[in-house]
Amino acid sequence: MALEKIFSSLNISATGLSAQRQRMDTIAQNIANAETTRTEKGGPYRRKLVITREAPVTVFPKYIENKIKLEPTSRSHFKDEPVRGQMPVPSGTEVADIPEDPAPPRLVYDPTHPDANAQGYVAKPNISVINEMVDLISASRAYEANITALNASKDMTKKALEI
Repeated sequence: MALEKIFSSLNISATGLSAQRQRMDTIAQNIANAETTRTEKGGPYRRKLVITREAPVTVFPKYIENKIKLEPTSRSHFKDEPVRGQMPVPSGTEVADIPEDPAPPRLVYDPTHPDANAQGYVAKPNISVINEMVDLISASRAYEANITALNASKDMTKKALEI
């Protein structure tokens, strides 16, 4: 089994786990702040979104050089472009950004609230706990799928090494 094929599937699953973990953390932060009307920036808490993207494709020797800091004996050993027969190694996924949701806050009539405006309305976070829970379940399932893929890859590697 080619070395790059062993590590690529493990790396892809690991990046998926990391991205889904960050997504779950952000969703938990949104749920925890669903009623927060005061923030350091002023105004109510703003829902955060997680934007993921495909990580750049790397060539395996370049990947090793960057991760392990190998010193090549010749620069031709570590070319940026793939040479004939050399497989590009996909890097999986990564979190591109965690922006605030641009949707306006919810206005709730509560003239007794300390943060109510002159008309008696309180600006509450633009968060639907139901939608956040659906997103949390989705992130949790994606996390579990990445664990399953990682374990399958690990088991296949162990079996290959037993030969």
